[in-house]
Amino acid sequence: MFDDENNEPQGAHFAPEEPAEKDDVLPAAAGDEGSDGAPLEGMSDADAEPKRGFSLKRIPLAAKVLVVLFVIVAVVVAAGASWIASLDATMSVSGEEREELNEALATPEPASTEPFYVLLIGSDARKSDTVSRSDTIMLARVDIDEGVVSLVSVPRDTMIYTESGYIDKINSAYLNGPAATVRAVSEFAGVDITHYVEVNFTGVKNVVDALGGITVDVPENIDDYKAKLKISAGEQVLDGETALKYARARYAVTGGDFGRARAQRQIVEAIAKKVLETSPIDLPRVIVELAESIETDLFVSDIISYALTLQQNADGLTIYSATVPSYAYDAGGASYVATMFDEWRAMMQRMDAGLNPADESAAIPEEQLANERLGSAANSASPRDYEYLVAISGLTSDDVAMKRAEKPGMSTGRPGELIK
Repeated sequence: MFDDENNEPQGAHFAPEEPAEKDDVLPAAAGDEGSDGAPLEGMSDADAEPKRGFSLKRIPLAAKVLVVLFVIVAVVVAAGASWIASLDATMSVSGEEREELNEALATPEPASTEPFYVLLIGSDARKSDTVSRSDTIMLARVDIDEGVVSLVSVPRDTMIYTESGYIDKINSAYLNGPAATVRAVSEFAGVDITHYVEVNFTGVKNVVDALGGITVDVPENIDDYKAKLKISAGEQVLDGETALKYARARYAVTGGDFGRARAQRQIVEAIAKKVLETSPIDLPRVIVELAESIETDLFVSDIISYALTLQQNADGLTIYSATVPSYAYDAGGASYVATMFDEWRAMMQRMDAGLNPADESAAIPEEQLANERLGSAANSASPRDYEYLVAISGLTSDDVAMKRAEKPGMSTGRPGELIK
């Protein structure tokens, strides 16, 4: 119970004796002295010394803590800003391409909450490729406030007139850079495109793995030896490697390129939904993988802002999906995809109105009906008289396998909408 050294009970503490208080005399200001130069009565020599600076001992403890916290916050903010800046640099379209792209893209109104169009380009270029064409072209209409995204695949072999006046496939525009692709798709769809995102297929593998896999409703059994994919129909959780194979498979898929385009939209949809479900703790790792996989005019702050707004939407995220109404067409010894003009125009009118682009029963508002530019396909080189050509074509955009939820007796809600 006792301390051996001082015989005091262990754990007991005695306050030291208080020093005798000085007389209650206010110290004189520096330089205040008596007539003989000595300190005034009641002042020590130390009190009479001029105050020569600021002592940390005089700062209250709470103030010291606040200073330390401020420094820590400043360091964290600076580190975060540096990290975001590095990600912006990683995923930014750079150099002359960026300048040309900015000229091709529409400029959004400051602080605008209006829906906007984004061009999504998928590149499957290998390291050995010196030039490549875009393998995937999607036009997305994004309505952040309503939580609705519409994805429409533009077949890569779509027959158009190039800017030079020659007939070629729409993915050839990519040979002249992102800006040329934006102009080609903008003219074909009849809308202004505000943002551009180019996705590297190989990077998609890492993104999917960072998300812990994605769930996709596979419409049919697939055994594609060329894509090295064997998978059963129904809902499947795909890891990155399998998702990449699914995005590439087309030889053993109903509808060929049309079927593959649908699979690629499914992967985009699944990634978007999984990102929005990701916890704040895991989100930085996902953002890093996304930044490594894309090139875009967007900044990380834009993407985070959009994601946070969509997460707060009470109805969640609704994604519509469709393909430009098209058919296989041969001309001049080359294989193309030709456009069904009337159907394409109606699809773009529905899309622009925020409706499901694939729902042919939807009533189109007057504003979109009066807009002659929507879906005009002004640069299309396809035959304008196409009904007979569609009838004899061996393949159309309708020739894809139905997903489980699209089969008779099963409902997805609104046509073309993913089950929430």
